[in-house]
Amino acid sequence: MDKFSAMQAFVRVVEAGTFTKAADSMHLPKATVTRLIQDLEKELDTKLLNRTTRKVTVTVDGAAYYEQASRLLGEVHELESSMSRAKASPRGKVKVDVPSSLGLAVIIPALPDFYARYPDIQLQLGVSDRPVDIIAENVDCVVRAGEITDQSLVARRIGEFYVMACASPAYLQRHGVPQHPGELENGHHTIRYVSTSNNKLYVLKMHKDGEVVEVEGRHQLAVNDSNAGVVAGLSGLGVLFTLSFLVQNHISSGALEPLFTGWCTEAKPIYVVYPPNRHLSNKVRVFVDWIAELFAKHDLINRKSSLPAEMCRGWAAVKEPVVDAAEKAEKAETADAV
Repeated sequence: MDKFSAMQAFVRVVEAGTFTKAADSMHLPKATVTRLIQDLEKELDTKLLNRTTRKVTVTVDGAAYYEQASRLLGEVHELESSMSRAKASPRGKVKVDVPSSLGLAVIIPALPDFYARYPDIQLQLGVSDRPVDIIAENVDCVVRAGEITDQSLVARRIGEFYVMACASPAYLQRHGVPQHPGELENGHHTIRYVSTSNNKLYVLKMHKDGEVVEVEGRHQLAVNDSNAGVVAGLSGLGVLFTLSFLVQNHISSGALEPLFTGWCTEAKPIYVVYPPNRHLSNKVRVFVDWIAELFAKHDLINRKSSLPAEMCRGWAAVKEPVVDAAEKAEKAETADAV
């Protein structure tokens, strides 16, 4: 017996006063409604309705059951309505963690568009480069650059980034303009980056026409934040290797000059990551979809170079296709939910 359908039929019979009217309102045959009521009375082992040729009345037990059943059905209806409203207009808090460079340069400036679409969502945005335990810290999703080593997480690829070399005009005037990355080993200073996870210096590889050079160079300053590195570069403290999207405006204004145009670094993927066994609520899903759309269209993310297209020489300033693993993520989420 479908107890929920039987309960609905019983409530409609009581409210309509006859089996015929109840059946019409439910778009069911009268015989089906009659059978549902009979099965319900048999299941409850009590008589719920007094039937005569002219009308139907409730018994004492039927009246008590009607009161509780109608309340329960009303709550179910309200729940379904609230879910429909949430889907149409998502609301509530979404806890997200993003790297500081992406957060400050790309994500936060675009948030007015997100709130114009979803004004009832509250974002709790963690902006840092520290490793975040998604499960332990109850984070809905994170944006991460580089390969995802934790295979238990669902990762949707939303973009990629490139590293480029640049320096301030004042620094280049003092030290000269290097033509080859290998020249940085002598007579130049570099601004190095320190990993926030293991406190080790990053080693960068550049390649051109089959030649690969590991770039280290002498350094007087090492930082663990990309934005701090940009400030150091603007201050003339050395040759800066940084994310191309962070120095777009500075190169356009002339505050920084690009170096080694024609040399490339490997593209690093950008992912939005979320727990595998957690159902994505609509409020989280719309944020994930929005940030994927943002990165797919963002000029600074999709360029290999921070130069305007008409100024590019060795670096390609065209958008390259990003492999979107959304379908894979959806399948993984579905499989884990089964």
